[in-house]
Amino acid sequence: PDQLSASRATCEKLGLDGLVVIGGDDSNTNAAVLSEYFVEQGLGTVVTGVPKTIDGDMKGNGVETSFGFDTATKVYSELIGNICRDAASARKYWHFIKLMGRNASHVALECGLRTRANITLIGEEIDEMKATLNQVVELIALAVRRRAEAGRNYGICIVPEGLIEFIPEIRVLIGELNTILHDEAKYFESIKLFSDKQEFVNRKLSRDSSYAFSCLPVRIQQQLLLERDSHGNVQVSRIDTEAMLVEQVEERIDEWKTKGEFPGKFQVQGHFFGYEGRSAAPSNFDADYTYALGHLAAALIAFGKTGYICAVQNLAETPDRWTAAGVPLTSLMQMEMRKGRPTPVIGKALVR
Repeated sequence: PDQLSASRATCEKLGLDGLVVIGGDDSNTNAAVLSEYFVEQGLGTVVTGVPKTIDGDMKGNGVETSFGFDTATKVYSELIGNICRDAASARKYWHFIKLMGRNASHVALECGLRTRANITLIGEEIDEMKATLNQVVELIALAVRRRAEAGRNYGICIVPEGLIEFIPEIRVLIGELNTILHDEAKYFESIKLFSDKQEFVNRKLSRDSSYAFSCLPVRIQQQLLLERDSHGNVQVSRIDTEAMLVEQVEERIDEWKTKGEFPGKFQVQGHFFGYEGRSAAPSNFDADYTYALGHLAAALIAFGKTGYICAVQNLAETPDRWTAAGVPLTSLMQMEMRKGRPTPVIGKALVR
């Protein structure tokens, strides 16, 4: 309530006809809340949303894509392509590349399609398979082994940033940890030793989640217990998912080596491409798209259409054939657990 009141005071002070909220699902959820609050308060400021996230998960119901996705995936694909070329030349390293994309694997999928990486993990596919962490590790290890048997001790594995939350037993674990760290925040912050933190959360976790937590490397356990973001979620960008996969794949390959079942070598380079892509100069598509979004946002404000998100459509065609529409923000919303309680938010569009 204090934040809503402060927002209203700022809009009144500045005499704003319109407020344009540029962002992803969380930012546009805030836009929906602000627009309804301003109407209730009799404030004339029109609130308009614009879809912006490189993750590509802000779409649906007329919103075809978010700006930034095209630029970022082109930059990442160029970087991955450079590594592909080096790997094919040097012929001695496996490169595990983590890409941004917290809740959806759109970035990983697009870059995998553009670069033809040897392995591209898609979180939604792993979720649909109900694959365990061990099964994901086995999948990667078998691909490495097949290439080694063909004399190719090198390759590329693309890992989406949010992969760990798509593995069913880890997702349940993270959900329980989020609730525990929210409900027991003050006490948890007072615990100094990590071993005591381990003991505390293991007492609170369900049996299956306690087992899943105990099986993870200590470094990953520590990262899972780091401070949550402003929405109460684990900060997956701070979890070394690619390093965890490498560590466990190495263990599997060592088992094969002791049995004489692995003929090659497994040397690894790890990478995380994040800000390199989201800070780039825009692609031609994104430049045209944002120009159109700006015009549409101004038009919605001019016509007093509050609580709408800009939806430029027919984007697969040339810009002269694009069409413009306003879509109610509430039509994109669904109920999700936030900080341990069901909350109306804009749903993230996952890879189908």
